[in-house]
Amino acid sequence: MKSFIVAEIGSNWEGSFSKAKKIIHECKMAGADAVKFQMWRATDLYTKDHPNWEQIKKSEISFEMAKNMKKFSDNENIEFFCSVFYPEAVKYLSKLGVKKFKVASRTCKFIDPYSLEVLKEKNQSRKEIFISMGMGGDKNKISKILKKKKATFCYCISEYPLKFEKIDWNEAKKYDGFSDHTMDILAPIVFTILKNQKQTKKIYIEKHVKLINSKGPDASTSITTEELAEMIKQIRMIEKMKI
Repeated sequence: MKSFIVAEIGSNWEGSFSKAKKIIHECKMAGADAVKFQMWRATDLYTKDHPNWEQIKKSEISFEMAKNMKKFSDNENIEFFCSVFYPEAVKYLSKLGVKKFKVASRTCKFIDPYSLEVLKEKNQSRKEIFISMGMGGDKNKISKILKKKKATFCYCISEYPLKFEKIDWNEAKKYDGFSDHTMDILAPIVFTILKNQKQTKKIYIEKHVKLINSKGPDASTSITTEELAEMIKQIRMIEKMKI
């Protein structure tokens, strides 16, 4: 079995390219297969009276910044891709050469202004697609929109942080992806064991990651790169086990 392990950076780069480079490098050293950022326009998703507006606005990724992030990631030999929330960014990243796209839980609920357009554009891109269902949504409807590409659906609960006890493992093991919001590394390890028992060939694991001194709205529900390294070490050991 092979696990594709993604370090979800979210807003933990805090609008600083130097911090982005540092966390990309540390995630590579930890053994992650990819780093994932989020590409939005703040005014599409939030109002200016949001308590974290300044940090949200600061964490917008411009086309130029995305290009720089991908170039640095390529040099570090770690894959770069994004959850994207508007269709123009999907087109740009496709031309930039990203291999994957993530569909966020909120996109599956069609609560954002360009959710349908984003899904259609990601389908047209013919890239590999991973989908979080943390807020629910119609899985069959999503599958029909993404008809040109097989998508990997991820078990997810959109609570930050998520209590380990809330995870329904009988439901989780039906998925080949796991987007985790718990505060430690146990849940992805358990998921890997369960999928290994089912002799699944490939799984997708996503975990929010931060630098040790990170601040901002995502930091309080993210693990450090040191914890990421330990999680990956355990998962790689489980991959080799014959259960």
